[in-house]
Amino acid sequence: MNLLAAAEQVQDLSAWAAKLGLSKQALYTAKYREHLSPAVAGALAEELGKNAQEWIVVAALESERDSACKTRMVKRMGKVLML
Repeated sequence: MNLLAAAEQVQDLSAWAAKLGLSKQALYTAKYREHLSPAVAGALAEELGKNAQEWIVVAALESERDSACKTRMVKRMGKVLML
């Protein structure tokens, strides 16, 4: 969700929805649920000049149920994104 917050610093969600070809409700719902789909995360990252692949992985991990594997991968991705 840090990605969506960064996007909002550039322009509002309605403008992003139009730019990405989404309904306005799609991004507002994502904000409310605190979860972006991997495809939307990748598109936003690309528009913001960030690594789309990394953000796709982060969004995919966020959608996983809690487990030891998820915890492990979230920690690993956190280290990658900090570099």
